[in-house]
Amino acid sequence: MEKAFGLEIPENLEDACELNRTALIVYDMQVGIFSQLSDGAKIKTEVIEVLQAARDVGLRVFFIRHMSLPTELSGVFQLKTAKVWQRVTSVNDVNPWFLRDAPGFQLIPEVTPLPSEAIFDKITMSAFESTPLDIALRDCGVQTVIIIGVATEIGIEPTIRHAADLGYIPVMVIDACGAGNEEAGQRAIASLKFMGDAFFTSVEEICLILRRKAGI
Repeated sequence: MEKAFGLEIPENLEDACELNRTALIVYDMQVGIFSQLSDGAKIKTEVIEVLQAARDVGLRVFFIRHMSLPTELSGVFQLKTAKVWQRVTSVNDVNPWFLRDAPGFQLIPEVTPLPSEAIFDKITMSAFESTPLDIALRDCGVQTVIIIGVATEIGIEPTIRHAADLGYIPVMVIDACGAGNEEAGQRAIASLKFMGDAFFTSVEEICLILRRKAGI
């Protein structure tokens, strides 16, 4: 850890992951999103492993869910995006996939949050936009955010970029982040690595670091 101007600048992943200043973000592990992954079973296993390690060492955990608005409230951008994603030509054919009470909106049961964990809902791609996440993290003194979930090329990439812009140190657990389109997912990872804002790790490495820091 380099020290300068009264600050501690992490030089590696272990430096960055001080337990009292690190939180886990579990991104969009929802039934309706998760079911679209070709390698869903593998991603589920990896996400659960990181989540369990975070719980074992007492990290703060925040779950993010994507929410649809009724079409009458969706607005220009939401409707335009829905038409592209659903490959329809008219707003009349848009089907809000993630309405609050829809089965697809719910988190998969294997990652059911504990009472000590929070769920924030969003209508954006970044987990920080229009949610209380930034306020909650800052109020807890969090500096580093570990990110897992789906999908890399849709929401995880903008969340990592937004986290960096807000002054957090993002950590992407690559094998615990699924992509709907593998090629697009790899492009997103390559772009993030080129920027140099984040640390990148594996499930095995991050779990080892967290448990070592906790002495377990």
